Amino acid sequence: MDLKSRIEAVLFVTGKAVSLKDISEILETDEQEVENAMLDLIMDYSSRDGALEIDDENGYIIQVKEEYMDIVEKLCPVDITNAVLKTLTVIALKEPIRQSELKELRGSTAYDHVQELVDKGLISRKKDKNGRSYNLKTTPKFAEYFKIKGNSEILSKLETKKLSELLELNK
Repeated sequence: MDLKSRIEAVLFVTGKAVSLKDISEILETDEQEVENAMLDLIMDYSSRDGALEIDDENGYIIQVKEEYMDIVEKLCPVDITNAVLKTLTVIALKEPIRQSELKELRGSTAYDHVQELVDKGLISRKKDKNGRSYNLKTTPKFAEYFKIKGNSEILSKLETKKLSELLELNK
């Protein structure tokens, strides 16, 4: 079996970002060989005109290219628990909000919620000026998902009220 095909199988089945070390352990193959084959595989994906790509931002993952996300969202809507939805609502209503402030409002589970929301592409997280916390804000995917028109960073009072009602939350 071709090493690139074996790596591709690992990326396909895991469905999440995987490190070179993890891939080499799964395949019981030298990490340098895995890295060389991974680079070839990335080049293969980038040279063809397909809907998939290999992203290497936080490990390696096969994902649908951005321009095909509308199809994915129709077939696989984002699933969010009530607790995560409430955390998202606080972020949307107070954005940009520091992660430390969010923790004060939603408790320590907010850290897990933030990671889930970042993974789903509904919020972005950037280090603040002093580097001690993160600033959180919604993304265009959030606006699309909740069918909010205009700039997702600046919700009008009407849209904010609509969102609160939709989520059955009080400010």
